[in-house]
Amino acid sequence: MTDYIRNIVQAHDSLTARTLIRGATVLSMDDDIGNLVSADILIEGSTIIAIDEDIEASDAVIIDAAGMIAIPGMVDSHRHSWEGQLRRLNPNATCLEDYSNATHFSFAKYYRPADNYIGNLLTALGCIDAGITTVIDNSHNSRTAEHSDAAVEALFDTGIRAIHASGAPVAGEWDEAHWPGNWQRLQEKYFKNNPDSLVSLGVMAQLEPELWAEARRLGLPIVTEFFGSLMASELESLHQQGLLGPDNIFNHCTSLPDEGWKILREAGVRVNVCPRSDAHYGIEDGMFAMPAAQRHGINPGLSVDNETSYSTDMFMEMRVAFYLQRVMGMHQQHTCGFKEALTTLPAAQLLKSATVDGAYCAGLQDKIGSLTPGKQADIVLINAEDINLYPSGNAFGTVVHAAERSNIDTVMIGGRIVKRDGKVVGVDSERLRAAVDESREHLFAASGYQPDIFAETFLPLESAQ
Repeated sequence: MTDYIRNIVQAHDSLTARTLIRGATVLSMDDDIGNLVSADILIEGSTIIAIDEDIEASDAVIIDAAGMIAIPGMVDSHRHSWEGQLRRLNPNATCLEDYSNATHFSFAKYYRPADNYIGNLLTALGCIDAGITTVIDNSHNSRTAEHSDAAVEALFDTGIRAIHASGAPVAGEWDEAHWPGNWQRLQEKYFKNNPDSLVSLGVMAQLEPELWAEARRLGLPIVTEFFGSLMASELESLHQQGLLGPDNIFNHCTSLPDEGWKILREAGVRVNVCPRSDAHYGIEDGMFAMPAAQRHGINPGLSVDNETSYSTDMFMEMRVAFYLQRVMGMHQQHTCGFKEALTTLPAAQLLKSATVDGAYCAGLQDKIGSLTPGKQADIVLINAEDINLYPSGNAFGTVVHAAERSNIDTVMIGGRIVKRDGKVVGVDSERLRAAVDESREHLFAASGYQPDIFAETFLPLESAQ
């Protein structure tokens, strides 16, 4: 990568020895800690040391959090980060083919390593701005080793916590000779001697046992785009062969029959669901799979999936999940004759999905997901005194049903402040915009796309036919 690109985000300050967040309303998402109307959070280096009322720490740097709500950093369990510069090109998409036409079959094949870098960088910075401190980066545009390096380096540069799941491109020419050996190369280059790195490595692969075997040889988690009605028939055979396990992460899981859910539960497969994506693109039945998962004892994480049609934040995922689940329940009552009381997803449960359950999906439940002494200090402070949130009649309701990215005052990842006073720190906005604009201009010109910011539909390009 060029010095110009790598200098968009300045290196973050070294860890402060001790930091005290004072006077926040704490939603810890930890049953032992509970919820506290006004409490302090003491952080030492990267780790939460104590949560209590009136902690004495005269040597600590103080963050005044009076009037703020402290929550764990949110986890996006599935994001195609390389698409960052393609934001909202396709707002009225109605099917998965529309998404693919606006990504894989058009611009993806023209991505340079620099475009992978800027896509990942923009996505990760957007995550931080929205209080998402951890993302599973589903990188299915790893065209060459250089493309993969660029994507990983962008994650490092932003200071986000991430799993980079390297995946093969869907369309266009690419260097197949580097596949799947690229996984071991990435592991040795970036991660082998870096055990405390915020970024770790995974792989993207469909139901491909040979690739799964290579991932398992390297000890890497395996991310799969899983659509239930299309792929459920393969689960029993995979399970009988012992090929499903806790290192599998399945996205979507739409329209999966009960027998499939039983297999996933028995095998310990980790799951995330996509409230907006599944509805927006009409994936299978268009309904997200959380109620079905929970009926079978699985608590999935939430994921944004992509930004080509909608926004980057988990607040909207929680809200869409609430309303979809409510509508699904009412539909069953009114059309299927169900007599049971309408089940709902309470606000606290939805925040758990965006934090604790997302951390479990990422395999990081021992490090993040709750505000717990001994865990990493991934913390979000929401200003509940902002005019759109005040007065806060219910803390969980305020966060889940009313808050937005503009209400996030402070974001901390591993003890480092990456957003403060409502601004992501260390970003050269002028250079960022220039790099994004250059990338878009290259991709549009190379693909023959004529941008129209008022277009109702994204028309497939000639190269996509």
